[in-house]
Amino acid sequence: MSDDKTDETTTDTSEDVIDLLCRQHEEIRRLFADLEQAPEQDRESLFADLVRLLSVHETAEQELIHPEIRAMEGGEEVVDARLAEEKRATELLETMTDIGPKAEGFDTLLIQLREDVLAHAEHEESAEFPILRQGRDRDRLVSLAGAVRAAERIAPTRPHPNVTSPAANFLLGPPLAIMDRARDAIRDALRR
Repeated sequence: MSDDKTDETTTDTSEDVIDLLCRQHEEIRRLFADLEQAPEQDRESLFADLVRLLSVHETAEQELIHPEIRAMEGGEEVVDARLAEEKRATELLETMTDIGPKAEGFDTLLIQLREDVLAHAEHEESAEFPILRQGRDRDRLVSLAGAVRAAERIAPTRPHPNVTSPAANFLLGPPLAIMDRARDAIRDALRR
C-alpha cells in the first residue's frame, strides 16, 4: 500500500460503490471520534486525515454518484438536498482548515461539522443509496466503485467550496489537487 491515504479504500475490486462509500462513512465516523479524544499533539495530523478523506470523498460523489442518481426517477430532489448539505459542510471545513485545531473555538466547530457530516452520511445511506441500488445492476455498481477510486486519486485534498458541480470538479479539480497534494507533501515533510 502506498502512502496516499485514499489508497486505503482500494483493496477490494469486487466491492460495489455503495459498500465502498459506506465503508468510507465508517472511517469518517472513526476519525471524528479519534480527533475528539486525541491528545493535542495528535490533533493536527488526525484533522489533516479527516480533511483529506472528506475532500476526496465528496469530490468523487459530486463527479460520479450525484449525476448517476440525478438521472434516476426521484433522484433530482434527493441530490439537490445532498449538495446543499455538502456545501455547508465544505464551507465549515474550510473555516476550520484556515484556523487550525489549536485555535479557540475549533472544538465547537468540530462538533458542528461532525453533526452535519454524520447527518449527511445518514441521508445518503437512507435516501440516495437505495435509489442507486435499485436503479443499477451489480456490474454497474462495481464499475462505479472503480471510477470513484480513480476520481479520489486525483481529487483535491482540501475543501474548495466553490467547486461543487461535476463540470467544475472536472475542470478545476486536477489543478487544485496538484496544489493540495504539494502542500500536503510539504506539511508532512515539516512534521518529520
